Amino acid sequence: MGSDSEVEKSHQKEKERKKMLAIAPIAKPLAGKKLSKKTLKLVRKASEHKCLKRGVKEVVKSIRRGHKGLCVIAGNISPIDVITHLPILCEEAEIPYVYVPSKEDLATAGATKRPTCCVLVLTKPAKGELAPEEQEMIKADYGQIVSDVSELASSLF
Repeated sequence: MGSDSEVEKSHQKEKERKKMLAIAPIAKPLAGKKLSKKTLKLVRKASEHKCLKRGVKEVVKSIRRGHKGLCVIAGNISPIDVITHLPILCEEAEIPYVYVPSKEDLATAGATKRPTCCVLVLTKPAKGELAPEEQEMIKADYGQIVSDVSELASSLF
């Protein structure tokens, strides 16, 4: 018999495999493990500083109002019709977007208990102001992830 850590690792690998099987066919550009981790870390920072819009309704409303940011969409949404219009809206508004494998991970990073379809990471909070050093920190992470996402998207299309 293997040790507990081996059993735990096999369960973790099984969970990862199931996540990858549940991904929708339109989920492109899909972030890899490293980019996904960076993106979720940015979402977590943005939620702490109130620079985040959660859910399809809020994201669509923000995009239509002209807010700019990074749209992070979960790849394992069912039914897929819920989010099929988001990439088109993002492309029309010239907002970069990326898919992450799990809606549960996206919700955890966004500080909500319910699984979340999509979030919009804003560069500045909707209300109020941030301290300049916090604003710079978020902008630096945002800039790096946006460049990675655009590089990923250009390799696809």
